[in-house]
Amino acid sequence: MDSTLQGRSALVTGGARRVGAAIARRLHAAGAAVVLHYRDSAVDAEKLAAELNALRAKSAATVKAELLAPIAPRALVSAALESFGRLDLLVNNASSFFPIGIGAIEASHWEELLGSNLRAPLFIAQEAAPHLAKNGGAIVNIVDIHAERPLKGYPVYSVAKAGLAALTRSLAIELAPAVRVNGVAPGAIAWPEDGQFDAAERSRIVQTTPLGRLGSPEDIAQAVHFLACAPYVTGQVLAVDGGRSIFL
Repeated sequence: MDSTLQGRSALVTGGARRVGAAIARRLHAAGAAVVLHYRDSAVDAEKLAAELNALRAKSAATVKAELLAPIAPRALVSAALESFGRLDLLVNNASSFFPIGIGAIEASHWEELLGSNLRAPLFIAQEAAPHLAKNGGAIVNIVDIHAERPLKGYPVYSVAKAGLAALTRSLAIELAPAVRVNGVAPGAIAWPEDGQFDAAERSRIVQTTPLGRLGSPEDIAQAVHFLACAPYVTGQVLAVDGGRSIFL
């Protein structure tokens, strides 16, 4: 497998921080020009773009978009084409994640979680597909191990990610043979910054992970890089979870 992405262009949604930033750095290090999408993290996005451009001039750009807006898919793809003249890889990484239990679910919760985790990836992929097809490109969706094994207290999120897993496999059929479509399903990688899991729950999660530790954003980035370059892999969702999904 040729792991170089020299001369190629990648669009990473939610690419300014955390896992998205690790993905962008990994793809950039492999030679790709990267477009960093962000919604609110302008400072982080511009800082990362400056870091990457310092390493290789004119190799990173940013684009602000609210993914639930109808114009977002076209705006994102247009930004990639305007910045680098082509689009070879789409990484649907941006995601909303919060608990909402049965009895408290409102339409707004459904719209936010399904919108960011399923609707946006579908419409961005649809907009990007003709351009990806020109270059034998690829899509990598960031799914979740809880797409297959729902997380208690997160029914809407789990449903959204299950839909994204199904979308990944469906697009692999719909866009073949010109575009490969795969997914990465993280386990415990980076704790939410809003304290959704207390210390006891964090300890339990680590203890039920066979490898006995958290993963890192770089672990997800490595898997994305692999799938971006694997010429005979499509329709797959790769768990990067330290083995936790076999324990659940």
